[in-house]
Amino acid sequence: MVLVVAVALIDADGRVLIAQRPEGKSMAGLWEFPGGKVDAGETPEAALIRELREELAIDTEESCLAPFTFASHRYERFHLLMPLYLCRRWQGTPQPREGQTLAWVAPKTLRDYPMPPADKPLVAMLRDVV
Repeated sequence: MVLVVAVALIDADGRVLIAQRPEGKSMAGLWEFPGGKVDAGETPEAALIRELREELAIDTEESCLAPFTFASHRYERFHLLMPLYLCRRWQGTPQPREGQTLAWVAPKTLRDYPMPPADKPLVAMLRDVV
């Protein structure tokens, strides 16, 4: 079982930030919600705050992360469990620090972006909330 955490950053216009996985990474070219693996001894919220700083150069606080839903998906070599949080408040402007491409998209158009299988069920839920 692999525990990863993800966030739907929602801007003032109701758009959601997604990132395209860069060449050289598994599932390169697919779009995903920002986040990453939870390290041993780390809470999902602490991992998400760390990942946002590392990947996007933004800062947020645990109180700004609202638990929303989760994905549970069996890949060929592992099972992924991914809590998804909503976040509307952060400091800084998201910048791609790991070679990824970023896009702010309307929730109703998220399905137009190819995503990893674990992310796909989250799209319909976001459409209904944002």
